[in-house]
Amino acid sequence: MSASSDVRWRTPRSGDISMITLDAHQTAQLLPYPQLADGIEAMLMEMRSGTARAPERLHFPLTEPERGRRGGVLLVMPAVNRDVAMTKHITVHPENCRAGKPSIIGEVMVFDPHTGERLMLLDGPTVTGRRTAAVTLFAARKFAPRPKGPVLIVGAGVQARAHLEAFAAGMGTRHFMIFSRSPERAHALAEHAATLGVEATVVDAIEPALSTVSIVITATTSSEPVLPDSDTMRWRDDIFVAGVGAFRPDMRELPPQLCRDAAVRGTLVVDTWEVKHEAGDLLHAAIDWARAAPLMDAIITPDRYRSSGPVLFKSVGYALWDLAAVLCARANLAKDGVPAS
Repeated sequence: MSASSDVRWRTPRSGDISMITLDAHQTAQLLPYPQLADGIEAMLMEMRSGTARAPERLHFPLTEPERGRRGGVLLVMPAVNRDVAMTKHITVHPENCRAGKPSIIGEVMVFDPHTGERLMLLDGPTVTGRRTAAVTLFAARKFAPRPKGPVLIVGAGVQARAHLEAFAAGMGTRHFMIFSRSPERAHALAEHAATLGVEATVVDAIEPALSTVSIVITATTSSEPVLPDSDTMRWRDDIFVAGVGAFRPDMRELPPQLCRDAAVRGTLVVDTWEVKHEAGDLLHAAIDWARAAPLMDAIITPDRYRSSGPVLFKSVGYALWDLAAVLCARANLAKDGVPAS
């Protein structure tokens, strides 16, 4: 869907339902990163009061891996609060890129929890990308020792782009470094950064950049650590690292030493306790979960978890972050109407 004619209003009649369908561009227009980051904080308060709730994410394999190729998976994520309910359906097929097809496809269905009436249909990958970046932005605002410094992004896909946009818009970051195994995609992301009025430099090695940046964001689907993996490496005390790409036990971006370093002498924050069985980074590092703090606890009692070492934020995604995006979109839709495609 890309034309404004694809937005369909149905006038309520007796026994009828009014629903709006938004394409990827329109969904993005309703989810500005700074406002969405504020919405994440509001959702944390709803979680604390018990007015918003969500079950664990359903992770259902669709196809089996074969000949070194990764299989497809369906992710189903429902959530509800007093005013609205939603469910997100996302299919992830990593091998689609070989055929020039999107690897992530899906939608977010919004409905009235009291009547079941369908209210809105949002583009699923857009919601996922923007709310994930907004959660990282929120965590960096709260926990990064030097939030205004340069940012290194490892990866150059959808999540890398979303995080660059989020930090440019919501943190005022003016300089980014980009590393990707695909130089072509890295340069394309740097060109996109220029359209936003920020500077982005493509680097051909990660380790030299670590001495100058204050924030590192890994946004890949790697099964092996993409950051330097050395038992003797000591991570800087003033660095903030966000691992956002790995969302399954068999995926890893972060080296075990970094995970243990943050847990033992620094600060380890996770977006939700779902990471206990989904975050391959932390599982492979065998971290002590007593040293990790879910985002809500870390916000409510920050002094209990903050330390002088490196800060690591690990997210795997949570349906309540999608619900926060739905509430943000509804508020802007009510205020401004449907954005043009």
